[in-house]
Amino acid sequence: MKELNEYRSFMKKEELHKSLNSLIGILEGISSDGVITAAENEEVKNWYELHRSLLYVHPFKEIFPVIDMALSDDRIDMEEVQDVLWLCRKFTNESDLYFNLATSKIQQLEGMLHGMLADGILNDAELKELNNWLNENDDLCGTYPFDEVYSLLLTAKEDGVITNDERNMLKAFFSNFIDARESTNIHAVDMDTLRAEYCVQGICAICPEITFEGKTFCFTGASQRATRNEIAEIIKDKGANFINGMSRKINYLIIGADGNPCWAFSCYGRKVEQAMNLRKQGHYVVIVHENDFWDEV
Repeated sequence: MKELNEYRSFMKKEELHKSLNSLIGILEGISSDGVITAAENEEVKNWYELHRSLLYVHPFKEIFPVIDMALSDDRIDMEEVQDVLWLCRKFTNESDLYFNLATSKIQQLEGMLHGMLADGILNDAELKELNNWLNENDDLCGTYPFDEVYSLLLTAKEDGVITNDERNMLKAFFSNFIDARESTNIHAVDMDTLRAEYCVQGICAICPEITFEGKTFCFTGASQRATRNEIAEIIKDKGANFINGMSRKINYLIIGADGNPCWAFSCYGRKVEQAMNLRKQGHYVVIVHENDFWDEV
């Protein structure tokens, strides 16, 4: 424990900023459908208790009294949530905070997913607000897990009806970004069971912005429009590099369509798995469906 505390002393500013972004996300998540359930209220109280050690640290020494007042009647309502969010956002505008804007937004997105799952229900109103948030923050395209969340959500609502299976698919993926140790209602065993039943792999970006000059491409799968060598020549002619194996040098992995437009929940093998792992590690690897590639060339 002593070693952990010594390590955390070096990460203080990073942890403070992450905690602030997580709080913003959780509050946005629980209020996204306009109703705060008892379970969601308990989740806010749990977050508050877990972070009491920050009581005298900026910016939480300014934020906690507002949360104290909101929870004075043991419940936080929509108006009080908006008051806390307004204050939190004031502090996220400070120029000396630890993370860059993209990282801060991703942390808020992960907090939002936590808040939305706090009561175990993922309803249409919540998903509509999540969709609005994604559209407003499309500068995160190419960043994990923005592309994955956006692709899964777009596919689920494509026919106008989100089925229970699609809802569970979303919950299974969202659960990857929730630490069950920091939740009263979300349990690790339940999340593991859900992820085992609904495995999500091979997510392509939606309408990705593709640039060629100086970038490195890789291809996997099969194409009905061109051979791999022909695709490689097209890429090189546009000022980019093409290599066969996945590595940290790769900027774009193209998934061969082979006449099949249904890619969202499919696994395309080893290269996609490697690309997903690189994205999780923070490397800029965009997984591109072949149809989007041809649109750009």
